[in-house]
Amino acid sequence: MSYLLTHVQYFVVIFLMMTGFYIVISRGNLMKKVIGLNIFQTSAILLYLTMGVVRGGTAPILDPRFSIYSNPLPSVLMLTAIVVGVATTAVALALVVRIKEAYGTIEESEIQQKQAEDEEGRR
Repeated sequence: MSYLLTHVQYFVVIFLMMTGFYIVISRGNLMKKVIGLNIFQTSAILLYLTMGVVRGGTAPILDPRFSIYSNPLPSVLMLTAIVVGVATTAVALALVVRIKEAYGTIEESEIQQKQAEDEEGRR
């Protein structure tokens, strides 16, 4: 039982990751897919941040009073990942808007159906 309580953050990460993955593969709505990707990305960021925590660690400032330091690299990398994720989400949302303008829907099955109709109309 103590193992479960000390590692609860990993179970939260696994739950979020599988939730995001399920949303991406099971939904046909493109907006829901973007949201699922964001949930998946958030779980990866949370995983790296929880792995970078050092109990009793301080900021890596050289001071004779401190002997345990936290590594700032995971936090810096995750800040970069957050910025990249926001940019990726913005591009994905822009593409969803353009797809909506072009096809009149954001449902994947309807888009594929309209593409198939367009191809048959060209033949």
